[in-house]
Amino acid sequence: MADQDTKTRTLQQQGTLNPRPKTVRDELFLQDDFFDPRDLVQVKYEMLRRVRTEGTSVTDAAANFGFSRPSFYQAQSAFEQDGLAGLVPHKRGPKQAHKLTEEVLTFIGASGYLVDAGARSRPPQWK
Repeated sequence: MADQDTKTRTLQQQGTLNPRPKTVRDELFLQDDFFDPRDLVQVKYEMLRRVRTEGTSVTDAAANFGFSRPSFYQAQSAFEQDGLAGLVPHKRGPKQAHKLTEEVLTFIGASGYLVDAGARSRPPQWK
């Protein structure tokens, strides 16, 4: 059980923990410990492989691996473009501060409005 907890923590830290492992109904994942439904990359890869090499329909594969058809096609496209690395989920949202442009920061600095570690203070003329 300790090994399971360690693997779960590792998958979570890497962002590859399947949020819905119980939706994976594929027989290999139910019968063989090598196939881990918690490992999102392994689940996606096996879903793609099943369609490509065994001729399973997209609808059946997606359902057996806990995905929708659009999710299957997204995984397929990501795999074709980036290989296995394309199956690793990417963080959502902005990658950097996008509202504080150079222009805004210059304006703030010129106005005398001070921002220091989250604390704000008004310049003396704003009393």
